[in-house]
Amino acid sequence: MGTYLITGATGGIGTAVAELLRDRGHDLILTGRSAERLAALAASLRGGAHAPTQVIVRERNGETGAAGRAATAAGATIRTVPLDLAEPRRLEAALAATGLPDRLDGLVHCAGVVHLGTVAELDADQWLEHLNVNLVSAAELTRLLLPALRAAEGQVVFVNSTSGLRANPNWSAYAASKWGMRALADSLRAEEPLLRVTTIFPGRTSTEMQRRVRAQEGRPYDAGDFAAPATVARVLVAALETPRDAAVTEVTVRPR
Repeated sequence: MGTYLITGATGGIGTAVAELLRDRGHDLILTGRSAERLAALAASLRGGAHAPTQVIVRERNGETGAAGRAATAAGATIRTVPLDLAEPRRLEAALAATGLPDRLDGLVHCAGVVHLGTVAELDADQWLEHLNVNLVSAAELTRLLLPALRAAEGQVVFVNSTSGLRANPNWSAYAASKWGMRALADSLRAEEPLLRVTTIFPGRTSTEMQRRVRAQEGRPYDAGDFAAPATVARVLVAALETPRDAAVTEVTVRPR
């Protein structure tokens, strides 16, 4: 089993990814701004539907079967690390204080922030928040964790957005940060041959962020109109589980 660090773990997609990786028996390092929400998520992952109760069984070929994977999860660890991605200069000290593992199989960037507004309306502080949370902190965390990722020949996944493919009116700051994230991923892929680097471009997804976006747009929110976070998470985890002879570099997931 591997070790995965997830940013924005208490958000819709981050939580869905954590649930899938937990079910597969991986060790998790969950990050987010709120220590209380992280603790609640960790408790949820340790119990309820994610608590393994089956024993190990072997398939005919000798590999661990589905029940075996569930039982393996019993020994998996879940750690929480509160991080404020709006302050990227403080991330190095925060990580140093946590004693992270020497090997990291995956880094999944799910954190993000969005505030809509025209270029005429958005001020410098709003631009800096978008860039710090969505781009600069992703770059800084990746830089700090590269030794552990290299040691495991791991994978970095950037949860981008279809705004990283096309910028629309009122989305300038968010789109700029996501276009920057795409450039970050492309450069990292070319610079780090030992790593696999994946960018996921989700369309509108039924998350609390989407609820806030709809409110900013003055439009009603109906979760059924959008892709489910669990659907995006399944695509993301499939990229992580792709055999080592290939890499999923980019994938777009849009609601039907």
